Amino acid sequence: MKQPIRTITLALCAILLTAGSALAGQINLSAAASLKDALNEITAAYQATHPGTTFRKNYAASSALAGQIEQGAPADVYISANVKWMKYLEEKKLVELSSVRTFAFNELVFAGATAQKVTGMNDLQKLGRIGIGSPKSVPAGDYAMQAIVKSGLEPKLTGKLVMAKDVRESLMYAELGEVDGSFVYRTDARLARKAKILFVVPGKLYPQIVYPAALTVSGARNADAKSFYDWLKGRESKTILKKYGFSVK
Repeated sequence: MKQPIRTITLALCAILLTAGSALAGQINLSAAASLKDALNEITAAYQATHPGTTFRKNYAASSALAGQIEQGAPADVYISANVKWMKYLEEKKLVELSSVRTFAFNELVFAGATAQKVTGMNDLQKLGRIGIGSPKSVPAGDYAMQAIVKSGLEPKLTGKLVMAKDVRESLMYAELGEVDGSFVYRTDARLARKAKILFVVPGKLYPQIVYPAALTVSGARNADAKSFYDWLKGRESKTILKKYGFSVK
């Protein structure tokens, strides 16, 4: 009876080893929705020189991603669209503190396909519907709301703001004409087909848009994730980011 048990045990070990090897080279990437196009090209460039690597990519609002990581969702690398949600994960001890660094910078603009003349913040008062990422969960929306408040326009825009789940949805509203215009990042507006940049939101009205990146605690134990994270600091990654309109150091 011992021989069959030993055989079964060896077979189970072989299955487990095979399953483990299937995950070798896999990197779970959670990043702000506004980084989707740039990171798709960046990961493809990385895979070209690291053919054994596969990516599981999750693009969403930075808050949603942070919440998922807190709930135990698989993530090796996290890139947020603002410092707030990175700090949140730092406080929860869910990212490797020594790995936290600035990945890129962006700029806030107002884009739309409206025929109305809109050249600055004060012109927003004459519009009917304005797209904005939900300020409580979408960094782009938070930046936009700070600009609105600092401009003294909050009471004048009551009832006009149309909330979006992330910055890409906000841009989609403008593209489809569901709003007269939307607050989005410059990098997103560059991808629009119908909506165009109507004005650049003055930088003095909101904090600098910083994209912090970090390895998660589990990512710090993943050699492939660490290799990719180090590669993100290099020239090729920065060139691609600049191509999509991001600023880098």
